[in-house]
Amino acid sequence: MRRFLRPGHDPVRERLKRDLFQFNKTVEHGFPHQPSALGYSPFLRLMAIGTRSGAIKLYGAPGVEFMGLHEENNTVMQIHFIPDQCQLVTLLDDNSLHLWSLKQHGGASELQEEHRFTLKGPPGSPPSATQVTAVLPHSSREVLYLGTESGNIFVVELPSFRVLEDRTITPEAVLQRIPEDNCNRRSCELVEALREHPKNPDQILIGYSRGLIVLWDLQNNKATHHFLGSQQLENLYWQRDGSKFISCHYDGSYTQWPVSSDNRQPEPLENTVPYGPFPCKAISKIYWQTTKNGLPYIIFQGGMPRASYGDRHSISVIHGSQQTAFDFTSRVIDFFIIFSSDPAAEFDDPSALVVLAEEELVVIDLKSAGWPAVHPPYLASLHCSAITCSHHVSNIPLKLWERIISAGSKQNIHYSSMPWPIDGGTNIAPDPPQRDLLLTGHEDGTVRFWDASGVCLHLLYKLSTVRVFLTDADPNDNMNTLGEDEWPPLRKVGTFDPYSDDPRLGIQKIYLCKYSGYLAVAGTAGQVLVMELNDEDAEHVVDHAEADLLQDQEGYRWKGHEKLKTRDGPVQFEAGFQPFVLVQCQPPAVVTSLALHSEWKLVAFGTSHGFGLFDHQQKRLVFVKCTLHPSDQLALEGPLSRVKSLKKSLRQSFRRIRRSRVSSRKRRGGGGNASEVQEANAKFDQDALQEMELAPVQRKIEARSAEDSFTGFVRTLYFADTFLRDSSRHCPSLWAGTNGGTVYAFCLRVPPAERRMDEPVRAEQAKEIQLMHRAPVVGILVLDGRSTPLPEPLEVAHDLSKSPDMQGSHQLLVVSEEQFKVFTLPKVSSKLKLKLTALEGCRVRKVTVANFGSCKTDDYSENDLAVLTNLGDIQIISLPFLKLQIRYPCIRKEDVSGIASCVFTKYGQGFYLISPSEFERFSLSTKWLVEPRCIVDMPELTSNNHVHNRSGTENAARKS
Repeated sequence: MRRFLRPGHDPVRERLKRDLFQFNKTVEHGFPHQPSALGYSPFLRLMAIGTRSGAIKLYGAPGVEFMGLHEENNTVMQIHFIPDQCQLVTLLDDNSLHLWSLKQHGGASELQEEHRFTLKGPPGSPPSATQVTAVLPHSSREVLYLGTESGNIFVVELPSFRVLEDRTITPEAVLQRIPEDNCNRRSCELVEALREHPKNPDQILIGYSRGLIVLWDLQNNKATHHFLGSQQLENLYWQRDGSKFISCHYDGSYTQWPVSSDNRQPEPLENTVPYGPFPCKAISKIYWQTTKNGLPYIIFQGGMPRASYGDRHSISVIHGSQQTAFDFTSRVIDFFIIFSSDPAAEFDDPSALVVLAEEELVVIDLKSAGWPAVHPPYLASLHCSAITCSHHVSNIPLKLWERIISAGSKQNIHYSSMPWPIDGGTNIAPDPPQRDLLLTGHEDGTVRFWDASGVCLHLLYKLSTVRVFLTDADPNDNMNTLGEDEWPPLRKVGTFDPYSDDPRLGIQKIYLCKYSGYLAVAGTAGQVLVMELNDEDAEHVVDHAEADLLQDQEGYRWKGHEKLKTRDGPVQFEAGFQPFVLVQCQPPAVVTSLALHSEWKLVAFGTSHGFGLFDHQQKRLVFVKCTLHPSDQLALEGPLSRVKSLKKSLRQSFRRIRRSRVSSRKRRGGGGNASEVQEANAKFDQDALQEMELAPVQRKIEARSAEDSFTGFVRTLYFADTFLRDSSRHCPSLWAGTNGGTVYAFCLRVPPAERRMDEPVRAEQAKEIQLMHRAPVVGILVLDGRSTPLPEPLEVAHDLSKSPDMQGSHQLLVVSEEQFKVFTLPKVSSKLKLKLTALEGCRVRKVTVANFGSCKTDDYSENDLAVLTNLGDIQIISLPFLKLQIRYPCIRKEDVSGIASCVFTKYGQGFYLISPSEFERFSLSTKWLVEPRCIVDMPELTSNNHVHNRSGTENAARKS
């Protein structure tokens, strides 16, 4: 009965656990998934982005971030800041309005939802009567004007959202002031735009879908002017002095209208079709910005010729003789212009164009010659090419950090040097305690280096491996080159490019040594590149070596993709990480594991066929080991094989069923002469006995057969200097764990430094461990005499870690999907184990050693295992006694891609993809916490300040 008793409760340890462990989801890095609306406050200098899932995110100066989530999870259609207030209003696709406020709490600002409201019509009225299509927050900050599909304009009081029915502007009231021969009732259907007069807050401009535009006097409740457009209206924009406004239309034209002081019927000053005379796409939004030199900036979305450019997503900028159509690779959601918000200023003087596309944020500097893009400090398009793997490196040395930044700055010479123009709020978070890198591998063969030290995930440097290989695309191609007479003058902007030249280029594994500057990357077609950091451009030959992982096997034929063809002769590389050797695995299967030991100058790699060791100093293959089982036919098909054998999968499934039936009959004794009743009773008794034996502590686990597919798949590789042959001498070693539960250990003889180039590295297999349940091995770790994990290569040499204890006996920890098991070294006898699957019903997906420091004292820290399971839970398990410390739910178990993308840091933080473009950052430590902490103060109001949100987001967002 002892195993049913609960373990003793240790209050001291429980108190210590509270000082060490705490789970927090801290910040979302990257670009919001499926953005749907954009807003900007020139008063607060904050930008807001809404998404289809109901999230709303505010951004200001780097580090100033806020997030809110509507309970309804409906699409955010429009965002409008209340003029001169720390408030904004959102409109969702269920026609509900929500008021949000930035309020200070605990010394920092927080985004809180204050009220919600849904406009309701009289009983029996159709839904279109109150379907909101346009929102205007009035500069008085007291009311909202809501235009609807029915043509009614309702007035709603703020912040109570009470409808002021006596101030409703009805189509009938509008039509009373307009001659009957010009309009009818249908002219006042669907309000497209509402704009407040920039100089007179008692007048608003009402634009109806069919082309009628009315200037409405709020004081006298009447129309003072009406304007008749011949085309369907898309949007309106006031010029700064209020003497003219611009309307843009469905046929790709825009029109200037004068506003006279008398009641004469105005005629349009000019009607322009920028890309005519052929049929053009609609201009959905327009700005007319005045400047000191007299030439206005005309900026509009759309308007391109339908026949040739109907599929382009463009925003055009015209300034005198300069004209550029910025071409985006994803759909434009909305845009706004940053210009002078001082009401006393005579001119707009625009400085930046901010464009929210579906997959990225692009900012264009309108002050500099050529209108270059501005490098964003946040909202990075992580998925400009699909992310295929991630690698985190903590506490980067300053010298390496500066060299990476230097290489990245040489890549960014085409970006504008202007400061980030969206700079509202103040970041009050403490400076990051160390420099951290997050490396992401991508489908197009690139590796991106991100500054992951703080709240903003900022791109430092981009490495491309394409130059080593021959592909269809020329790396020197420039998509932005234009002929002198090309029309329209398109210019591609942004970094989002979802199309890969060759899927074999995809990066699958990354390993960076922060002390030596060596980097190893491995790809989809069995390519392993070893690189070193060079501060200058260089041209050199990349050495090649082949590793045939099927050397001793006969009768196997690879059915997957071919290897990548390499370039002959010297290759030109830009400053940064430059490859000096390429190891090509044969067959060219996906590289599934990678390890680099920069002190021994060795790199180990594994695929579904086996693993190998390469000496990158002598550029020589040390050995290869085939791990393929005779039944591993699927391992020879490859992930990109065009023929996926459904018959083979079904055949294997039926074989498994037959095997399980045969084995169950054998367990029952196979009594063929016994009656069916006796056999059924015996089966019932045995099943009941097994259930009694296992309940309630352990679940039954089916042992895996050696014939299951992919047993030779190498899951993990690990270098260690430990005792492998006897307890008196330690030596370098390489450990490999496979999908079939096998652990291989090789003794390595690395020559001393003075003879390193003269003598070869030698390897000899010393151990082979087969786990009983054949569960995949996901982690291997050696603990020294103090039960501390062995330090990283060169960590001791840089005085950043104590030398490992070589006096006491070492221990080997093998982590499989189902259990943790500790063996003594060098005898490899079982010492301790924790059956995770049997006890918890889950499987290990990711495991790493993390250092947890106490938040109460700097003197105490400990190493534990951080474990992610297939259920999305994170468990912290103590070393070396394998005691479960705490469990946190982190990722939904249905989110398979999120679980697969998770990466832990060395100090108890982690990242995982919540969408193709966003990392969720979390912390398990009380001491290491990176989260936004910022404050937004109300700027001082100037007299007669009627600057209001003229971004006109409603039309573009609604039409999208």
